[in-house]
Amino acid sequence: MDLRGKTILITGAGRGLGAAMARRLAARGANLALLDLDERGLVAVRDDCRGLGARAETYSANVAVEHEIIGTFDRVVANFGRLDGSIANAGILRDGLLVKAKDGEVTGKLSLEQWQAVIDVNLTGVFLCGREAAERMIRGGNGGAIINISSLSRAGNFGQSNYSAAKAGVAALTVVWAKELARHEIRVNAIAPGFIKTEMVASMKPEILEKMAAQIPAQRLGEPDEIAATAEFIFANDYLNGRVLEIDGGQRL
Repeated sequence: MDLRGKTILITGAGRGLGAAMARRLAARGANLALLDLDERGLVAVRDDCRGLGARAETYSANVAVEHEIIGTFDRVVANFGRLDGSIANAGILRDGLLVKAKDGEVTGKLSLEQWQAVIDVNLTGVFLCGREAAERMIRGGNGGAIINISSLSRAGNFGQSNYSAAKAGVAALTVVWAKELARHEIRVNAIAPGFIKTEMVASMKPEILEKMAAQIPAQRLGEPDEIAATAEFIFANDYLNGRVLEIDGGQRL
């Protein structure tokens, strides 16, 4: 896909990986539909994209609410006239042990609320965005590409029952959709980042960051633009389909 003049929708675009992907794709000539609940962050990213010469518009919606996503995708197509790519990046964390216990006494457990909140955003949100993107790409008749953001944690990470389950589900959806949508000339791939230096991670204590980096063969955290470069590569390579690209510096859980 030649990104020049193409319309790419990105969820979770107000900061972190979403913002980095938006800026990189804007620099490559794409038009951006930026979706997030963080309206202040969205405006800043929108202005950056426009400064790079791209057309960029903002949309506020909760990816886990069906009618909001349907309405947003409708508005994007109405505003831009087409949809060529979609990146399901929005995600949240609600970490916790399945069961906390000390000396044989249970002191706490992962709540259903913690479980459901992460599943709703990180898995159901990806499903809704993928479904609505595919529908509009099929109607548009120009094919397209969908990128889902999974995670290194899809292999199973301590204290992340909800997050790991969601990200494993995202990887599975990617393979299923690639098979189903290929006949419509729609490719579906995923990126599974390791520990990346986003705002949330960078705010951690230096000693914790050093400990994290020491466990990575590359001996450092990843940069957001390295994930953005992967998204650009996926869009550019028309023969890449149904794959989960692990961008983790060699780390394995």
